[in-house]
Amino acid sequence: MAEKQKITVPEVQKKLFALQDLAYRDFQSPLIPNFPLDYFIGVRTPDLKNLAKELFKNFDCSEFMTSVPHQYFDENQLHAFLLSQEKDFSKCLSELELFLPQINNWATSDQLSPVVFKKHKSDLLPQIQKWIESDKTYTIRFGIKCLMQHFLDECFTENCLEMVAACCRPHLKNADDNYYINMMVSWYFATALAKQWDSAFNFLKNGRLNQWCLKKTVQKARESFRITKEQKEILKNQL
Repeated sequence: MAEKQKITVPEVQKKLFALQDLAYRDFQSPLIPNFPLDYFIGVRTPDLKNLAKELFKNFDCSEFMTSVPHQYFDENQLHAFLLSQEKDFSKCLSELELFLPQINNWATSDQLSPVVFKKHKSDLLPQIQKWIESDKTYTIRFGIKCLMQHFLDECFTENCLEMVAACCRPHLKNADDNYYINMMVSWYFATALAKQWDSAFNFLKNGRLNQWCLKKTVQKARESFRITKEQKEILKNQL
């Protein structure tokens, strides 16, 4: 197999700007607060995913992947989509160690979803424990999301509920970091109610979440199509 051509950071940026949609940039920017408008190039997600596939297949992206922190939000998104395609579990973890501390927003954290995790769940769980014990907001959020994606079906244990509940933060006014962690905690438990009703409901009924997370969990669950009408009534009356 021929060696892939290396692509530089300026070359990646040029490809991103070729896909720029200024109207989308102006729409997107307010959704990810606390960053100036010029932090966003304005590349739509389908275009980012297609570019990531092209680069992963045809280029050596090592320079781009190690050039963190990135200059633009769209570079972070592209990085997440590139890393999500990595098929070598050890390499994926190594690259995550470099990238996770640099993630500075909820969107990049939530888009990051390595396909290789599905085949390495027993090795993944200790890594998740490490991530949720981090002092980095979006590393914690990513760890909770991994538990939600990979450990609410056949690999579920009630210890996972304990792990996520331990991430709850006091919900203080203007405490953005706490908000983005608590929102993911609530999203996790709403999903747990849909997939592991008995365990999740009993856990919540025993008062294991702070009131803000509990209220948000119930709200999300009652808005979900995966929760039955009867279960929604139970949530309304008992939590």
